[in-house]
Amino acid sequence: MLIFISILTLVAVWIDLPGTTGNVFGLKDNVDVHQGLDLQGGLQVLLEANPPGGGKVDSDALAGTRDTIERRVNGLGVSEPVIQTQNNNQIIVELPGVQDPEEAVRVLKETALLEIIDPQGQYLPEGTEVNTTLGDVNSTGTEATPEASPGASPVGSPEASPQASPVASPAATASATPEGTVYTTIVSGKDLKDAYPTRNQLGSVVVGFELKGDAANKFYDFTSSHIGQPMSIVLDKKVISSPTINGAISNQGIIEGMSASEVNNLVVQLKAGALAVPLEVKSSRTVGPQLGQDSIDRSLIAGFIGLGTVALFMILYYRVPGVLAVLALMIYTALTFALFKLIPVTMTLAGIAGFILSIGMAVDANVLIFARMKDEIRLGRALPNAVEAGFDHAWPSIRDSNISTMITSAILYWFGRYTGASIITGFALTLFVGVAVSMFTAITVTRTFLRLLIIAGWANHPRWFGVEDPREIAAAATVD
Repeated sequence: MLIFISILTLVAVWIDLPGTTGNVFGLKDNVDVHQGLDLQGGLQVLLEANPPGGGKVDSDALAGTRDTIERRVNGLGVSEPVIQTQNNNQIIVELPGVQDPEEAVRVLKETALLEIIDPQGQYLPEGTEVNTTLGDVNSTGTEATPEASPGASPVGSPEASPQASPVASPAATASATPEGTVYTTIVSGKDLKDAYPTRNQLGSVVVGFELKGDAANKFYDFTSSHIGQPMSIVLDKKVISSPTINGAISNQGIIEGMSASEVNNLVVQLKAGALAVPLEVKSSRTVGPQLGQDSIDRSLIAGFIGLGTVALFMILYYRVPGVLAVLALMIYTALTFALFKLIPVTMTLAGIAGFILSIGMAVDANVLIFARMKDEIRLGRALPNAVEAGFDHAWPSIRDSNISTMITSAILYWFGRYTGASIITGFALTLFVGVAVSMFTAITVTRTFLRLLIIAGWANHPRWFGVEDPREIAAAATVD
């Protein structure tokens, strides 16, 4: 058991080392501390639904909008975002560690209504605003794009359509768009099966897309009858590309002519879909990393003071068992923090509070064990028997209290997830993990240390356990 505890502790300490320190074979590449908004800084945005005509927002529309925003945020690569509804028409978005707040807000608000239209033989210039059969330039964002299929195949894979993808014509000549012209929409965003970044034959980053159902047949009919002619790809009623159709296209194509960042943003928007209702930014707050670092520093100071006080009490009152309990608490801290990095747990100030509270639970278990041990020694039992009796009799109380705390933590975690309150979920998760590990360290680690200490003969007198010699106690009782 000592060998097992030693190996487990060394592995935990190795995981706890900051950054890539001690990284072997890249095993720690994706293991890191995930900090929440209040620790690492970031962006907090309050969005308010603004339906056309001042109508009311129903709960389904607001929930759909929240889901769309969540998919877009996931596409931005933000770690552990928080998106939750508030009141009847507001959505709170927290983006920890976001680097470009303005760009993030822009992606959140955009509707990304994709249309591929028949430009009637014209090469429409990029940026041209057009009216289509799905609406005029003032009616963007009215059609939702479905969520992408996770199993879509990239361009050029065996499952891809053998038909050609459209390639922009370098010799295209822009022509004026007649005022009031309404262009026919061949396919739209609702017909998308997937959108993803890929590369064209020249190695440039482009947006690949796949169509589904009848839309693929409809698109094939159009492209096969317009070979050598242009088609225009329109995003929110603005032309972003007018490629030439070089061959009949069935279910796949690409959108060219954008930078790498524009490609990624467009993919996020197309996969996430259009917002169910228009949103207005009511407030935007950037939390600086300095505030988070100050919070971490203060939390560490408070933690060290608390741990130092507890360690001093345990050593002075329980003597040798107190020293072993402090050592077990150090192992407990290493194991718990390693689990936080592996799960991973997003650390917030509330999460740190839950972690510190779980340390108190671990100390409480040791207090129950050592108090029972002292009682057994006073009754005249030999030290080995007193140690075993202390653990055996204290275990039911430790088990019941810790399991009750874990059940409460699970309920708090579910409630926090249901309401979108990251403070509650962070506190509940760290407390649950901490209490679970504390049962292992209090019962297994401390017990192993005490057994080895007695076997080695290094603590064979009751005074080492904070108890006077039982024989002296019995003699004093006889005189009285």
